[in-house]
Amino acid sequence: QVQLVESGGGLVQAGGSLRLSCAASGSIFSFNVMGWYRQAPGKQRELVALISTRGTTSYADSVKGRFTISRDNAKNTVYLQMNSLRPEDTAIYYCRVQVPGDLYWGQGTQVTVSS
Repeated sequence: QVQLVESGGGLVQAGGSLRLSCAASGSIFSFNVMGWYRQAPGKQRELVALISTRGTTSYADSVKGRFTISRDNAKNTVYLQMNSLRPEDTAIYYCRVQVPGDLYWGQGTQVTVSS
């Protein structure tokens, strides 16, 4: 069906930056919503950011002003630029795509921010 592959995670110092990428393959509907979620140890999975095919975005309050979500529709790829990273941003980050009638998740990529 649809496969999502994340990349770009790693270890970074507080205040640093990372850029995550998620490439989608398969049958992508002409209209969809792609996004990033994260799950830290001891916490529930939470929304980080969403972006529609037309470019409408939504962010969690905790990342507003620091993270930017974008997408390249021709490449079926969504990005998450993360700046001013904090230790509390440490989590596994998951890519998700929502199409009419279904949704798909990536395998996750680890982001670790050291103090």
